[in-house]
Amino acid sequence: MAYEEIKGSEHEEEEEEAVMVSIGSYGGKVRALVAGEESAAEETMLLWGIQQPTLSKHNAFVSQSSLQLRLDACGHSLSIIQSPSSLSTPGVTGAVMWDSGVILGKFLEHSVDSGMLVLQGKKVVELGSGCGLVGCIAALLGGQVILTDLPDRLRLLRKNVEANMRHSDVQGSTKVTELTWGDDPDPEIIEPAPDYVLGSDVIYSEGAVVDLLATLEKLSGSKTTILLAGELRNDAILEYFLERAMKDFVIGRVDQTLWHPDYCSSRVVLYVLERK
Repeated sequence: MAYEEIKGSEHEEEEEEAVMVSIGSYGGKVRALVAGEESAAEETMLLWGIQQPTLSKHNAFVSQSSLQLRLDACGHSLSIIQSPSSLSTPGVTGAVMWDSGVILGKFLEHSVDSGMLVLQGKKVVELGSGCGLVGCIAALLGGQVILTDLPDRLRLLRKNVEANMRHSDVQGSTKVTELTWGDDPDPEIIEPAPDYVLGSDVIYSEGAVVDLLATLEKLSGSKTTILLAGELRNDAILEYFLERAMKDFVIGRVDQTLWHPDYCSSRVVLYVLERK
């Protein structure tokens, strides 16, 4: 790959020169992506050059062949049911967990614990909730969470939410509802605008990017903070997303030093976005 031919020292120098800013309601400093003709291409080049995702372990925190994933979060032991057989159905990826979802969920917990994020009493909308882990963690952290996905994905999602939100000391709340990207969201999703929008592994095709951005624009109010985590699989699709997103959103990459120390991966990237 052409990216690998570029010297690592050049990438490191560019990282050191990065502009660090605060975006939205996230309290940490993130690496600003400065809008420009080549900025999306430069970002993907940096990621593949520095993190070298193909060299690290795939599915480090999940087992997609298992029927259940167990994870300790927020003082609870969460049990997430998976449907490994669904992976054989084209286009169905939300029936199992991916590393980016685990990392985003633990990032939320770590950020709240370190005072970088406040979810207590905040309206949170999760896109492409899949198995529901991220939304459940957000609710345990006090968020009023609406977990969304396509109509045919809601059965497994509801099952996991009901099983893990039975605890009497859950600080927040959960509601599961359908949302097809690109369509007009139900009024309860956008009125009032959410404080936070969450998504893991939601950037996977050019067609999905167009619909995802249309939905993010509809969900974003003046005080909405978006947190997106994704696995570094396809540099062209990530570049396409960043290129289009930069037109309407301020974007920053969260350095892995701000992630949960036990849940980091060079195969995953985490962005904070806020509407311009």
